[in-house]
Amino acid sequence: MQLIRTNSDNKDFIELVQELDKLNVIRNGEDQKFYAQYNKLDSIKQVVIIYEKEVPVGCGAIKYFDENTMEVKRMFTRETARGKGVASRVLQELEKWTRELNFNYCILETGAKYVEAIGLYKKNGYQIIPNYGQYIGVETSVCFKKKI
Repeated sequence: MQLIRTNSDNKDFIELVQELDKLNVIRNGEDQKFYAQYNKLDSIKQVVIIYEKEVPVGCGAIKYFDENTMEVKRMFTRETARGKGVASRVLQELEKWTRELNFNYCILETGAKYVEAIGLYKKNGYQIIPNYGQYIGVETSVCFKKKI
């Protein structure tokens, strides 16, 4: 597998995110309209894509949250590549990039229905925190934080 750093203009990233958005609509139903407003690609400058045999199979991104923190966004692994450590590798690269940019923390939000994502973040050392920002009071959200 090959991992690259890019930005949100990358066509492979856009394609992966479109698949993620379709999955989110199925899983979240009407709630997806709320989440979609916070997942625009125009403000994402740091994107990681992982390829298997030159085919994009997973992605993730970080974006500025505050002077100490980057927010992990748009984590996705195609179904054909699940169970191979793709998401953990993407997440680890995003954390490395966060350190290189001199930030101390990563935060993220995922849906309470995304049991596999919750497991991934816990396995990678993320701790559940009170919901932050736009997710405060949203019962279907689970927020995490990790010191990098």
